[in-house]
Amino acid sequence: MQPLTSTLLGLCLQFLVLYLQGSQQAVADFRVYVENRTRNPDELSRKQIRTYQLYSRTTSKHVQVLGKRVNANGDDGNKYALLIVETDTFGSHVRIRGKETGYYICMSKSGKVLGKVNGRNQDCVFVEELLENNYTAFMSASYRGWYLGFTRVGRPRKGPRTQQNQREVHFMKRHPKGKGDIHNPFRFTTITKRTKRARHVPPRSRWPVSPT
Repeated sequence: MQPLTSTLLGLCLQFLVLYLQGSQQAVADFRVYVENRTRNPDELSRKQIRTYQLYSRTTSKHVQVLGKRVNANGDDGNKYALLIVETDTFGSHVRIRGKETGYYICMSKSGKVLGKVNGRNQDCVFVEELLENNYTAFMSASYRGWYLGFTRVGRPRKGPRTQQNQREVHFMKRHPKGKGDIHNPFRFTTITKRTKRARHVPPRSRWPVSPT
C-alpha cells in the first residue's frame, strides 16, 4: 500500500513541476511579444486617430504647434492648440501633430523639442503614460527617460532635464471649450439619498404630548 501511495505522490509532484514550468514559459513568451511589438512598430497594427488639446499643468495653457516652434501658451480653442494624436503600435506609442500646421512634435538627440513636417522618424514618437494623479506624460520612444515638458513661461524643456514626477511633464487631455469633455466630472459625494431624505424630516418635539 505504501509503495502505491509514494508512486501517486511522485506523479503529482511531476505534474505540478511541469505545470509551473509551462506557466512561467507562457508569461516569458508574452513579455517578449509585448517588448517586440513595442520596440518595432509595423504597418499591420491598428491605427487610431484622436483629436484633442493638451492642457499643461505648469502654464495652465495648452500645447500648441506653430510650425517648427512648439510651446505651451495656447488658449482654449486656439486653432494651433488643436492636436491630432496618432496611435499606431501595440505599446501606446503615439505621434502628435498640430491640426492647423501639420507639423509633428519631435525631440532631437540633444533633447530639444521642435516641430517637423515628416513625423515618420522615431524621434517623433512618444510613449503615452497615464500617471497616478490622472495626468498624462509623454516619454520619448527614442530616448528613454526623456519627457515632453514645458517651463512656467511655456518654453520647451530639454529632455535630459525632465523626470516623470515633475509638473512640467504633466498634461490633461481636453476637448476645446464647448466641444465636450474627455474626462467625466468627479461625482463622488458623501451625501446619500438617505441623508437627503433625513434633511426633510421635521424635528421631533422634545417633550411628549400628553393625550387630551
